[in-house]
Amino acid sequence: MQIELAAEIKHLFQTPDYFNQIMMLRGEVYRKQENRCTQKISLNGNNYFIKQHTGIGWKEIVKNLFQLRLPVLSANTEWKAIKYLHQLAIPTLTIVGFGCRGINPARLQSFLITQELPKHISLEQFCKNWQHQPPSFRLKQNIIKEIGRIARTIHTHGINHRDFYICHFLLQIPHDKQHPKLYLIDLHRAMIRSRVPARWIIKDLAGLYFSSHDIGLTKRDILRFIKEYRNNSLRDVLNKELPFWLNVKKRGNKLYRKHTK
Repeated sequence: MQIELAAEIKHLFQTPDYFNQIMMLRGEVYRKQENRCTQKISLNGNNYFIKQHTGIGWKEIVKNLFQLRLPVLSANTEWKAIKYLHQLAIPTLTIVGFGCRGINPARLQSFLITQELPKHISLEQFCKNWQHQPPSFRLKQNIIKEIGRIARTIHTHGINHRDFYICHFLLQIPHDKQHPKLYLIDLHRAMIRSRVPARWIIKDLAGLYFSSHDIGLTKRDILRFIKEYRNNSLRDVLNKELPFWLNVKKRGNKLYRKHTK
């Protein structure tokens, strides 16, 4: 069994039965699936979010493997990804508790506790009226650049998100038009390795393209993202990588058609 608790919450639980006490915590349910539940809880007057994993079962593991998908067995995946993002200076959640127990991969129990973020809004909500009520040019430009920077940073350091949609970027409010702060969240499926294969990079970028399809981005906006993502001149990027970016667009459009049927 592995368990780590920050001092700010460790004293709230009785030793040695930390794990069971934390798995029994209940609060406001934000998302509930068969083997995973995300709740907002209050501890000692402070708000936190807890994800509790209860094991996905062999059926789900085999199903994922047959579909060539890496199954998410526990909170360990997100725990590692969040810690790595902090090393890369990318704003994300702050962990105050993590635990995992069990040997059987189909029956692992685990939890992840994170601090509540400062006041924020998801980019999906913030951008949904951009077609009819566009933001200031400066803010729009700098949000696009920041997303490009974050995407470039994680991909060049061996991380692919696997659910890389604008709803998983949270904009801190009030926001600074010059330096908007974006938090990257929902990392429970993230993959970390020495180098991200091209197909996984395309999947992440296609997810961004698909999820921003209806917010009124112009061709110039997309080119601005590409320039920031590659940290190079557009001429060089498009001369060398046009097939790559056309592949991203093709896959993003396919996702859009699939989800708007």
